[in-house]
Amino acid sequence: MTIDKHFSTHANEYDNYNIIQRIVSKALVREIKDNPKNILELGCGSGQIFREIKWPINKYKAIDFSQNMCNIHPKAKNLEVKCFDFDSDEFYTEIKNDNYDLVISSSAMQWSRDIDKLVKRLFEVTNKIDCVLFTDNTFKSIYKITNQKAAILSQKEIKNTFDKYNSTYEVFNYQINFDTKKELFSYIKKSGVQGDVKLSYKDAKNLYKNYDKLYLEFEVIFIKSNNLSES
Repeated sequence: MTIDKHFSTHANEYDNYNIIQRIVSKALVREIKDNPKNILELGCGSGQIFREIKWPINKYKAIDFSQNMCNIHPKAKNLEVKCFDFDSDEFYTEIKNDNYDLVISSSAMQWSRDIDKLVKRLFEVTNKIDCVLFTDNTFKSIYKITNQKAAILSQKEIKNTFDKYNSTYEVFNYQINFDTKKELFSYIKKSGVQGDVKLSYKDAKNLYKNYDKLYLEFEVIFIKSNNLSES
C-alpha cells in the first residue's frame, strides 16, 4: 500500500491514533512568533495545526496528498485546503506565484522523495520554515528485527538539507506504552507513522513473536530555518 493510500484508508480513524503527531503539532505552533498572517502548511492531515492557531490570519493554504484527509479538514474563512503531492511539479505550479510569511509542517516532510528540491522551492515563496519531522530512529527496534530500512529520512539527511540555510534544531525522543501487543500493532497500522512498510506473512508473524516490548520509540527533529539570501 502506498503512503497516500495508507493515509486515505485510515483517514477517519487517524485522530484516534495520531498521539505523537498531536503532541508535536501543539509544540510547533506554541513556538511560532509574530503571529504570521499568510501561512502555507504541508501535510495538513485532519487539521491538527490549523486548530491550534488562535490568531487572525489573512490567507492559509493547507496541502495534503490524501483527498480523504483534505475532506475531513476543518473549513474556515481565508482557508484553502488542496490535495497535492508536495514533491510534484503540480504543487510547485500551485504555489510559485504566492508569498507566505511562514511555511509550517508537522510530521510530513520526512516523506519527501527529494527534500533538497522541496526546501529550495519553499524558500522561493517564503523566508521562514518551521517544521517537525520524524526520523528513521522511529520504530528503530522494529526495523532491527525486520532488517528493513525505514521509509523515512534520517536525522543526517534532514540536517544535510537544512544546513544550507540558517537553521536551528532540537531533537526529542518519545515513547508510547501499550497494555497489549494487539494494541501496539494496531497503532503501528493506523497511526500513519510507519509508511509503506511491506512484510510477508512470515516476517510479520516473526515480528509479532519477537518484539518483546510493550512500547514504541519515536524520534522527531524540530527545525526553524531562514533563507538568509532572501532576508
